[in-house]
Amino acid sequence: MKLLFTILSIYLFSFDTLSQSQKVNIQKKYAAEGYDVVAYQSKKTVKGDLKYVSNYKKVNYKFYNEQNLKTFKVNPEKYIPEYGGYCAYAMGKDGSYVKINPKTYEIRNGKLYLFYNSFGVNTLESWTKEGAEGLRKSADKYWREK
Repeated sequence: MKLLFTILSIYLFSFDTLSQSQKVNIQKKYAAEGYDVVAYQSKKTVKGDLKYVSNYKKVNYKFYNEQNLKTFKVNPEKYIPEYGGYCAYAMGKDGSYVKINPKTYEIRNGKLYLFYNSFGVNTLESWTKEGAEGLRKSADKYWREK
């Protein structure tokens, strides 16, 4: 499995997606590929609208409506994805930066975790099967070291 993520990270990660001042996945020029990070907390995956954009720590976020934009501005740290919005499973396995599918996510203890899901590989399933809590602790350690 480690080889798979090494290969995936080589093919799926590009340096233009890593902000030099931040370690943030900004595929499609927005965090979470332009999906509304506040909506995830309500178990919804909705694309944000260009009318509702916020910049936090040099990263742009899009929101579905004005209410979600206002909610984000009150406490952005509550809503930003863990591990800069990179695949939580890959970060937990070996510290790899792997892009995500914004429709594949988990809310755990109020935090947003995003996952890769393409070409028959759904890392949210692996995250759950292999022990999410252990992988989360490992991902936290790798993330702090980066």
